[in-house]
Amino acid sequence: MLNPVEALTDELLARAAVGDQAALEGVYRSLAPQVQGYLLTRGATDPEGLTSDVFLQVLPMVPRIAGGVSGLRKLVFTVAHARLVDEFRRHGRGPRQGPYDPALDDRHEPSAEHHVLEGSAGHVRQVLERLGEDQRAVVTLRVLADLSVAATAEVLGKSEGAVKQLQRRGLAALREILAEGEVVR
Repeated sequence: MLNPVEALTDELLARAAVGDQAALEGVYRSLAPQVQGYLLTRGATDPEGLTSDVFLQVLPMVPRIAGGVSGLRKLVFTVAHARLVDEFRRHGRGPRQGPYDPALDDRHEPSAEHHVLEGSAGHVRQVLERLGEDQRAVVTLRVLADLSVAATAEVLGKSEGAVKQLQRRGLAALREILAEGEVVR
């Protein structure tokens, strides 16, 4: 059994490409938290479900991936971004969800979602929501997904220069937001 924090390496990817189940699990364990974090900070309503969808699509493609680990990361986040866009489109066409009414919730303990949204992930999301859509996409892909400028540009369909500018401006805006202390934790 693989250590859940084993680093994603070309050797692990090569073992996964020949169907080694432990290596496929290692690929999933290495990238799934980053994918889920990316989807959560981008506003996905079901980041766990979308993460599963991403890997259901990507894992069968592992034997055909070119570019080693960086090629895999680029593919995974390209698929994650596409699933997120699909979700936004689907929700844009679907019926509106009613607001949550705590009076109708008979649970005695706060939900897991409440703990997450009230914790650090909620704080991060609140800060990121102050950025423009393009800046938020670039910052989350560069920082959370650890993609290169070139890979981020490819995922978003933008030039590398545009990605660099969006990242520079996004990080500067985040510094200002955090320095102002306007976001309450």
